[in-house]
Amino acid sequence: MRAVNALLGAEQRGKRDAERKLSDACEREREREQQRSENCASPKSASAAASAATAAAAGTTATSMTLASTALGLSTATVAVTVGGQQQQQELSMASGSAATAAAAGRQQRPSDSDLRELREIKQLLWGDNVREDVFTRWSQGFEFSDVEPSALVQKQGGPCAVIAPVQAYLLKRIIMDKPGIQLIDLPREECESLLIRALCNILKNCRAHRYKIVTLHPDCRATKERRLTPPSVAAAANTNTSNTTTNPAGAATADDATVEAAIEAEEQATEMATGNASATGIDASATGTATAGGAGAETAADGTTLVIRMQLNLTLTPDEFHDGLHTVHFHHITDVARFYMQNYSQLSHTYGVLLFMYSVFLTKGTEQVNADISDTSEPLIHSTYGYGAQSLINLMLTGRAVAHVWDNEQDVGGLKLRGISEQSDIGFITLMEQMRYCTVGSFFKNPRYPVWVMASDTHLTVLFSNEKRLVSPETPSETGRRVFKSYDPEGNNFISSTLLRDVLATLHLVSEPGYVSLMQKRLDPENLGIILLNAFMDEFYPQERRSTPDTFELMHYNGIPGSNDNNKVRYYCGSAILLEGDLKSICTSNPMVTCLQTKWPNIEINWHDAHMPSLN
Repeated sequence: MRAVNALLGAEQRGKRDAERKLSDACEREREREQQRSENCASPKSASAAASAATAAAAGTTATSMTLASTALGLSTATVAVTVGGQQQQQELSMASGSAATAAAAGRQQRPSDSDLRELREIKQLLWGDNVREDVFTRWSQGFEFSDVEPSALVQKQGGPCAVIAPVQAYLLKRIIMDKPGIQLIDLPREECESLLIRALCNILKNCRAHRYKIVTLHPDCRATKERRLTPPSVAAAANTNTSNTTTNPAGAATADDATVEAAIEAEEQATEMATGNASATGIDASATGTATAGGAGAETAADGTTLVIRMQLNLTLTPDEFHDGLHTVHFHHITDVARFYMQNYSQLSHTYGVLLFMYSVFLTKGTEQVNADISDTSEPLIHSTYGYGAQSLINLMLTGRAVAHVWDNEQDVGGLKLRGISEQSDIGFITLMEQMRYCTVGSFFKNPRYPVWVMASDTHLTVLFSNEKRLVSPETPSETGRRVFKSYDPEGNNFISSTLLRDVLATLHLVSEPGYVSLMQKRLDPENLGIILLNAFMDEFYPQERRSTPDTFELMHYNGIPGSNDNNKVRYYCGSAILLEGDLKSICTSNPMVTCLQTKWPNIEINWHDAHMPSLN
């Protein structure tokens, strides 16, 4: 009880000190605002005046765009303190470190007509005509890390693995790239949050859009006005003195902020030419009233008020309330997206963080392009009963394209051109459904750029990864030959019709003259059975060539469902894998994990290091 009283006392003292220190600053701010506009009777008129001044200075007419409460850098976390059996709600004001972002405070607007239209289309694409509340509730969670595994995301209920598993995969990719050999258990929580933001930015970059459209939540019913201005330094100090805060405060810059921005900037420069920012803060230049950074404090409305959105971290909304509260903010550069998420981390961690990011990916990609990728939009991407995500949703998160199939390129099925994966992906994908002959996963997904694979069962998505980079080393000629041969053997029989030999040789850029092909057919099919075996083909054209994949390596597995982990604690499980000689494999239907692994490595065996057998479900 004394500790709680001390905490409350420290909070009140901090607020009084902040108000005294800021009284002069607020007065000067109001005087500057009065000089900008004669019409300053209300926040609305002040917003209009500031907008007109900004537009005049730019010489252009600004078009409207919504800035969410967190885009303004102003949000609050509600901390519940129990004293004598009563709940006391403390609202801790947390301002962002971006003065220019906060300068737009008080100028909240609804999304533009274009964004509103696309958000309605996204809702229809994802949920169909009606959003079932029980399914929506299962998807309503933030990005939350495990208590025992700092970098492992927790999935609270079935359904959102279509987003959480790809995000986890990209987070692990960042660790493998940037921190090889690190002990995952030793990663600090703040660094994991930075890695999460970089993973999200990676997924957004895959959309290859000229503008990043971030969806935020701004429930109008929670909007209030507060007659004081809280700069970032005071908000950070208040957070330091408040040990009950359970999340990274929105707007309090962490020590890793500069590192994250520098890393993303370096990656951006390595992959594309600089295109320039829309403004100093990355807020879209078309936003009404956008101001440039230049003052030491945030710009407020004429009467000295600042719009503060009080969003409880465990806020519960109906599907209609959620969709009515969606706002957008646009950026031209991915580093500005990273900065926005760092300053508004609660937009990721609160109840609807996963949904907001999913909507951001769809809006950034654009519904027109998503519809073109999907082709058939008759069924919603989130199953209306079970809540699992469709393959198009998974593919969009993994590759930036919402195609419905996992094979390479296009396949002609009954005269229809069905599109699959068009290039090698950063993250791989393997599925138990392939062993059941429900689909065929192509080489682009099975052989990604990084040793990270999303694994699919019939009900759930998990992640497989390794620090062994040779698992994704460039193909040797023999591996290329094997892959091309198997592409003409879609049923996985390990043989092809002898009439297809010429096509195989031509695809491999080997001699394919009719006389040579006829000679090889007789040599590879001496009994004239009309088939050519894979082993005979490999022995003839690629004799004794060593494969690039090591014979032994370590694999690690992640499953975000607590109930699928030992003691209901989400963590990684490590195993030692060995590739046996030959192409023979044992089918063990009682072990779905091994069966799924064999779709990538047909002759694999694996021994897990502890007694708990990782689960695909």
